[in-house]
Amino acid sequence: MTMKRVVAAALGGIVVAVAGVALAANLTSSKQADFFASGQHQFYVWCAGGTDFTTLQAGASAADAQMKLYNAEKRSGKTNCWPVWQGRVSG
Repeated sequence: MTMKRVVAAALGGIVVAVAGVALAANLTSSKQADFFASGQHQFYVWCAGGTDFTTLQAGASAADAQMKLYNAEKRSGKTNCWPVWQGRVSG
């Protein structure tokens, strides 16, 4: 390989890496804002030894919605289930 190709490959790799980091930071920032926002939140409800399912729950934040859903599941007799936040649903 010539020196020009090596330098070009190295610069190309750096550009791709920087773009990937910028995209990941943007997605992380958006997810973090959604976690603390009020509205409908989607959860994957994992049940040990049972049937898992997905559902929506309204709340002042993801943590608030998760606790509401968790308590509702316990009251309905599903003592082996735990809701895992998937994201906020817009609209």
